[in-house]
Amino acid sequence: MQLRPEQLAAHLAKPLGQLYVLHGDDPLLTVEAGDALRAAARKQGFDDRTVLVVTPSFKWEELFHASGNLSLFGGRTLVDLRIPTGKPGRDGGEALQRYVRDLPADTLTLVTLPEMDWRAKKAAWFAALVEAGVGIECNAPPLAQLPQWITRRLAAQQQTAPAEALEFIALHVEGNLLAAHQEIQKLGLLHPPGALTLQQVSAAVLNVARYDIDDLRAALQARDAARCARTLEGLRAEDAAPPLVLWVLANEARQRMHRAALLHAARIDRIIKGLSRGDLWDECLQLALRLTRAST
Repeated sequence: MQLRPEQLAAHLAKPLGQLYVLHGDDPLLTVEAGDALRAAARKQGFDDRTVLVVTPSFKWEELFHASGNLSLFGGRTLVDLRIPTGKPGRDGGEALQRYVRDLPADTLTLVTLPEMDWRAKKAAWFAALVEAGVGIECNAPPLAQLPQWITRRLAAQQQTAPAEALEFIALHVEGNLLAAHQEIQKLGLLHPPGALTLQQVSAAVLNVARYDIDDLRAALQARDAARCARTLEGLRAEDAAPPLVLWVLANEARQRMHRAALLHAARIDRIIKGLSRGDLWDECLQLALRLTRAST
């Protein structure tokens, strides 16, 4: 069975299986899934826990020994096996295949791995683990799906945000779910349950930035061409994220319903993605100047 991280909570409300395999490219999701599994195991009577970390000197007999130990109090055991490199070696691969062929009774085994590439996923030992248990691939969602992920996280703390605010957070934290998690928690501390505004979100998120995107928005709204130029130069010097800069420019164009500016923003987006040639920052400046000259 394969599960996505967001499906895990519903699964853990039911009786647990004997084997779970965590792997993926995002540390936050992997840690959270592991913590949730361990908490569910405790609730379901797995009172004993043995942690095994596979190092170059690890002896695979320890895995069988840990699963064979009987609790003095008649409880059940959680074997928490961690393979940080994702490479158990030949002996380890054979041991894992032998282990899953006869999973021990009254034992829940949790195997935690890093991101596994397509070659690793074809390994016999990995295929045996996933076939015998429940596989949970903890990969960070792509940018297009990140707003939905943020929505679920906000909902967990009884907050909502408009689409433009979700997009703003996503662009700011793309590729770093731990940063996203921290920003969402910050919003929960700063504001009560309920609907958040774009202004509240941007103020909280940008409070930790070295550069100030809000200055660019203010310069655009004031139609201050000189200030726009200075701000963009500062953002460039600070290595500001181009998608975030474009977001401010495109949002201003959308609010004014300025079709020519929106087409220009689309061209900059293609440059950012490597689909078109051009000087990114010069194009941003030209778009900013277009917006300062445009009539309402």
